[in-house]
Amino acid sequence: MAPPTPRLRRDRLTVTLYGSFIVWGWLLYSFNPSVPLLADDLGISSAQAGLHGTAMALGGIVAAFVAPWLVRSRGRRAALVSSCLLIAVSVVAMLGAAGLAWSLTAMLFLSLGGNVAIAAAQPGLVAHHGPAASAAVTEANGVGASVGLVGPLAVGAAVALGWGWRPAVAVTAVLAVASALLYARLPVGGAMTPPRARGPEADEVVALVVDLPVAAPVPPPRRRARVPAWCFLAALVAGVALEFATTYWSTDLVREQTGAGAGIAAATTAGLVLGMAVIRFVVGPVSLRVSPALLLAGSFLVSILGWAVLWTATSPGVAIAGLVVAGLGYGAQYPLSISLLLATAPGSGDRAQGRATFAGSVAVGVAPFALGALADAVGAHQAFLVVPVIAVLGALAAAAGGRLQRADRAAEADVTPVPDRVR
Repeated sequence: MAPPTPRLRRDRLTVTLYGSFIVWGWLLYSFNPSVPLLADDLGISSAQAGLHGTAMALGGIVAAFVAPWLVRSRGRRAALVSSCLLIAVSVVAMLGAAGLAWSLTAMLFLSLGGNVAIAAAQPGLVAHHGPAASAAVTEANGVGASVGLVGPLAVGAAVALGWGWRPAVAVTAVLAVASALLYARLPVGGAMTPPRARGPEADEVVALVVDLPVAAPVPPPRRRARVPAWCFLAALVAGVALEFATTYWSTDLVREQTGAGAGIAAATTAGLVLGMAVIRFVVGPVSLRVSPALLLAGSFLVSILGWAVLWTATSPGVAIAGLVVAGLGYGAQYPLSISLLLATAPGSGDRAQGRATFAGSVAVGVAPFALGALADAVGAHQAFLVVPVIAVLGALAAAAGGRLQRADRAAEADVTPVPDRVR
């Protein structure tokens, strides 16, 4: 008799843990399209403003070491409360920054708090829901993306009203304080581990934070398995670079090409987030019927189509359409590439996830800065020509990884011993 299908229970703990994703989603998609406006306010170059992506990456790298220690030593509730309060304080510091150095420092601590909040909440969902954990983590990420969709619209509205971009980003602090208060009211026990208690093993978590199920693969020959792993890691880096470079600088491109005001240009980023939010609820079920590597390669091609519409747009409406299409590609890239990467490392998922976290953080740090520096030299329109180049490289890496993975599985099948005939 088949076991019953797990069901997701949206109880108090589950809904409260969604708070981390709501806070982080709002911050990412309200602040990123505000970067060109911040550059104007501080009188800095696009390259200097792009250093906020570098600070965000450094905060993520530090959080990778801090989060496990904090949860073990202080307990999950304390980790969640402290990280949300750090977010709130850092947002206030960044909004009040009078210079680049202060703003970058605030962003580093803001990223540290945000990444710790996610790193503490996701294992909590995994521990609480057991067999239904993948559904809980997927829904949490979807909720974060859906809330983030409002962020660019809030920025645009605030700028149009003459308030500037800061009030929209300041909402992050309000959400963070509200989440901290809700976390503080949760009882310790179960998923809310007490101090010095060990949380779930890393492999349980990384297998469930990818927005789609990961089937246990047949282990390919060890030497050859490394090649598709590097291919999928390259695809992951390409996808992260595309997302952050575009969310940082599409506002500048829309302003330059369409003549739109700062508020309208910032609001167009909502089109990108909409596409990403929609596709993340679709790609999981589709990947059960279509090769994930093929879907990943196709997502990069969809990105190029969206870029072409955006790059040639001369009106905000067409630019939004291009960003929606680009988002349909971008939103699939991280969950597909990380799931394929983990599938190449059975039994070593934590090590593979560590490499992916490091590589993704480097992409977050480099891509916005590099595109900003290029925009300073040749303008945003010409600088955005690097987007299809990165997408093509990502598509090639995904296709190569899928082909090599299929070859490895075929080779493994060829060496499988054939049982003796039944006498």
